[in-house]
Parts: sequence; structure tokens; C-alpha cells
Amino acid sequence: MPQQQTLKQAVSFSGIGLHGGNKVSMTFLPAAPGTGLRFRRVDLDGRPEVEARTEHVVDTQRSTTIGKGSVRIHTVEHVLAAFAGAGIDNAVVELDAGEPPIADGSSREFVRMLREAGAVQQSDAVEPYPVVAPIELTIGETQMAVFPHDGFKVTCTSSDRGGRFTQFFSLEVTSASWEKELSHARTFCFYEEIEYLIKNGLIKGGSLENAIVIRDDAILTNEPLRYREEFVRHKILDIVGDLSLVGRPIRGHVIAVKPSHHANTELAKAILAQMRRPIEAARTFAPPPVASETKSASTSPKSAAKPAVPVVNSTPHSENLVQDGATLDVMQVMKVLPHRPPFLMVDKVTKIDGNRIVAQKNVTMGEPFFEGHFPGHPIMPGVLQLEAIAQVAGILMMRQAENAGKLAYFMSAEDVKWRKPVRPGDVLMIEVEMTKSRGKIGKAKGKCSVDGETVSEADVTFMLMDR
Repeated sequence: MPQQQTLKQAVSFSGIGLHGGNKVSMTFLPAAPGTGLRFRRVDLDGRPEVEARTEHVVDTQRSTTIGKGSVRIHTVEHVLAAFAGAGIDNAVVELDAGEPPIADGSSREFVRMLREAGAVQQSDAVEPYPVVAPIELTIGETQMAVFPHDGFKVTCTSSDRGGRFTQFFSLEVTSASWEKELSHARTFCFYEEIEYLIKNGLIKGGSLENAIVIRDDAILTNEPLRYREEFVRHKILDIVGDLSLVGRPIRGHVIAVKPSHHANTELAKAILAQMRRPIEAARTFAPPPVASETKSASTSPKSAAKPAVPVVNSTPHSENLVQDGATLDVMQVMKVLPHRPPFLMVDKVTKIDGNRIVAQKNVTMGEPFFEGHFPGHPIMPGVLQLEAIAQVAGILMMRQAENAGKLAYFMSAEDVKWRKPVRPGDVLMIEVEMTKSRGKIGKAKGKCSVDGETVSEADVTFMLMDR
């Protein structure tokens, strides 16, 4: 797993602010592990800081503005894109105004600053977030989507409402490709869109020194285009900066049609929601602490202040129960899984062989769900068969010693099929084969059967988390 990075030394730059037209001084400073990226207003009392996170986005018209209370920092996306492209996780950006210098309208100057400052690895690891399921959104003419992908890729189509200057570009974004293919792309605008802003003094620092202006079919610029597709490449630059507001590097393929800062930040929020979903679901469905824990918590003032956590695996790592050829009775199962009756869907593990595992659940008339599903016609709910598959897959993940003591959180299910009802008296056999295991994410194929007949099947995805 890669390590977090910060800057070796501070570095400064002064230039004109786009909105105010005044000189702005900016300094990049090293920061401790876990700090993230944050902006500090040294011109205000108390030197307030605003973390570069989606929850602090307050405006996305023509640029991305973050803020807390009355504190605002405008047009942060070009700076954020430079940090994301360079793989800098922790830094403080000091400003003596409400916006960074616009420089030449690209991230080139900020890349130069980061190169001058240098990077240094830190003790803590950084965990890129792998997108686990497609996310799609449509906002007006804008379409955004992100799909699972081993790296970080952006595919973008850019044009104005009239279809002028339509451009397409696709890039696997790495530190090298970012600097060469994206960081020099300047911001651009259509004259009719900024005429009002110019007349009303809302972009006092705007000029051909820091933007390309399109008027009718003419391109107004103080130098030749830096890329043939400079417009769409700048749109991708903005996407890189806006998506960094998630707070972690992303592993996914972003596809954008006519993107905007509003759509970019909404996609960032949707990614963050997907990232948090397994944790929130686990908090919802985690079992209560066992009686002994509850008792000690109630009698010890020190422990009473700690939140209850599910018991995962009291067995030392050196005594891992989940090994090839092993069988587990229900007491051993409960040393591996945090679940407890009535939500424990595994009574016994009968076989562990490499990436395959077989377990069973004895379906009795005493199951509490039969009281309402259905009176006079008891049938085991299909979702509980799906839960049984997920629990057995979680057991199999504990076969690796480094996973012992972790929690396997059920994240998603695909190709789910329920073929026959499961009734009281049936012995449900659960067979699972691990198809993919990368880092904390596991994927598996599962099947439930009764008397040799398949009653349900699904592909499941889950995530390992520390307890």
C-alpha cells in the first residue's frame, strides 16, 4: 500500500487573483499525516482554515468555491488538481486573500511550485478508494459517470450549447501523464458568457494572460494553443481537481459529457456516499456486545466511555481457525464472525479448500422470521439466503492470516437468483468460491442448495474493515 506524501519544504508564489484583480501571495506548507489538503486565510483574524472536502463546497458557478461560515476560498480546483496529480496527500495552502493566484489559467505554475518544494513519504499509508459499482448522474446537458477500474482514467467530451469546438480526449491519469498531458491546459470561456462578468467587475483579474476567449469562431489567446484539444484537457484538469475533494485517491474510470464544476462536485459527493455506505451499513447491522462486555462496560467508568464494538475473533492470529481441510462448529464460527443469533446464518463449516468453502444452515421451525414470513406457509426469506452467502464468503476471507480479526462487510450483490423456496426442516448448504481478492475488497460466487438442488445463487462483493 502506498505511503502518504507531503512537501519537503515550503514554497511561495505571488500573482493576480481572478475575481479581485489584486495581488495574492500563496504559500504551500508541509503538513502532518492525516491532515489532508486545507486552505488557510492568513489575512483574517484567527487564520481560519477550510479543509478541501466535498462538505465544504459552497458555490460551483464558473469555479469551485469552498468555505466555512463566512470564510470563502474561490477557484480552488487548479491548485487541488496540481496536488492530486503530484500525489501530495497532506499540505496547507496559505493565502492572504480569498482566492489563489490565477497564474496563466492552468496548473503549470502550481506544478512548478510542487517540483521546487519536493515530496517526502510519511509514516501513514494512503488507501485509494476503488469504485465498487457504477455511479451515474445527469444534470441538464451534463452527464457524468464513474465505473470500476484498476487505475484512474478520465474520458471527456466538451462543447458549448451550440456544439462549437466539440473535443474529445481520454487519458489514464498518472503523475507523469498528468504533468505532461493536462497540467498546461488553460481555462477557456465563451465571450458571451463572460461579457456580463467583465462589465460588472466580477472577474477583475481576467485577461488573455490567464484564459483563452472564444468569440464567435475566433480563438483569442496571447500564445498558440498548447494542445490540439486544450479545451477538453482543461475540463479534465478541473475534474481531477474537483474529485480530489473526496479526500482519497480514486480508482475508477470517469466518463464525462459537457462537465461542469457543479456536476464534478456532485459526482465527488456520490463517490463519497458509496465509500461510506459499507461502514454505515455495518453500524446498522452490527450485533450488540456480548453479555460479558456489557457488564464490564456498565461497571467500569473507563470502558463506559468507549463505543461497543462487535466481537470478531478472539483467537490469536497464530491460531487461525480458517485453514485448508478444517471444519468449524458453531462455536468456532462465532469466533470468526461477529454475527449472533438470530442473524447468524451459519451453523457449521464442512469444508475449506483453497478458494472454496462449504457451510450449512439448519433451517428449523423455531426461526423467528417464520412468524411473519409467512403464517401458515413458512418460507425462508431470500435475502437471508443472500446474507448466508455473504457470511460464508466472509469466513473464507479470514483464511489469510493478515485478515484475522477483521470484519467482512457485505457491500453488494449481482446476478441474484432465487429458484426454489426453503422451508422448515431443510438443511441449507452454502457453497462459495472466491473469484477476486484485492486489498480489502473481495468478490465471490455463492450458491445455496437443499438436497442437491440449487435454491439461490448470487455474486457478492464485500470489504474487510478493522474492528
